[in-house]
Amino acid sequence: MDKEKNLKDNHKINRMRKLIAVFVIVIIGISSTYGCTEQQRKTIKVSGAFALYPMMGIWAEEYQKIHPEIRIDVSAGGAGKGMSDALVGIVDIGMVSRDIFKEEIDQGVFWVSVVKDAVVATINSNNPVIEEILAIGIKRQQLEDIFIKNTITNWGQLVENSSISDIIRVYTRSDSCGAAETWARYLGDYTQEDFTTSANGVNGDPGLAGAIKGDRLGIGYNNINYVYDQETKLPLDGIKTVPLDLNENGIIEQNESFYDTIDDIVNAIANDIYPSPPSRALHLVTKNNFTGITKDFVYWILTDGQQYVPDSGYIQLSEETISEQTEYLEQGKRPKTI
Repeated sequence: MDKEKNLKDNHKINRMRKLIAVFVIVIIGISSTYGCTEQQRKTIKVSGAFALYPMMGIWAEEYQKIHPEIRIDVSAGGAGKGMSDALVGIVDIGMVSRDIFKEEIDQGVFWVSVVKDAVVATINSNNPVIEEILAIGIKRQQLEDIFIKNTITNWGQLVENSSISDIIRVYTRSDSCGAAETWARYLGDYTQEDFTTSANGVNGDPGLAGAIKGDRLGIGYNNINYVYDQETKLPLDGIKTVPLDLNENGIIEQNESFYDTIDDIVNAIANDIYPSPPSRALHLVTKNNFTGITKDFVYWILTDGQQYVPDSGYIQLSEETISEQTEYLEQGKRPKTI
């Protein structure tokens, strides 16, 4: 009886061992299959301008829906980082929100323009002279005096009210970026390095917008998608867009009043009412030329991907310009111009 029982027990043990072995093999097989799938996924790496980051996020998300075999990693960091990362091959695509420099062309950078947006001046919604500024605007020369020359230093001086002595605290970007270069170009023949040494340097668009929200005496500049809420279309709480007195007559007239919603300013940019600079085209860059799956993705951005631009707080380039950029992409070269 004991012998028969032992045989049955041994049979059960052997059977259990076989089941465990089969289970382990199945688990290993599943893990191996999953691992292979992840390894086989192709990745496109993108970095650069905060200005283009929200739009690129939308493009990446939509493209991956139709190409699940491709992973697109997108990170911000400023136009300078996007350019340098692309030139040294850290990323496949650099996002750049300023003009391409001659020295970058000499290093073999290749680029296509994909969309347009703008930089705007920003102040805190509790600024001590907010009502006056919204009514009369600020002239380009006054902004130059604030950001570059440091000759207008308090808010009373700006609106010619000697009873107000609150100082102006100037904020600028500490990272190499297209927004700073574009804003400097609007103010005159300047670069990012020319901003007043008394300015407070802040990293990134979100950081600069946050600094203005937190300082009632602050003035800065931002790309429009960091000033307006995409859902409500209204300016974000705590921040106001400074109206530019374009005709410099000391009053914001109806044709200069287009800052209430993001749709209003997008329309003004699209119709060349808002000046350029500070409106400008945004670019995708790489070393030499785009190839393989990266080139396919950029081609999609210039074609089917353009359908996502109007509802994303950006402005489409003209059909002629898009056609021109597509031709550059297909040929892998463009005129050596700046």
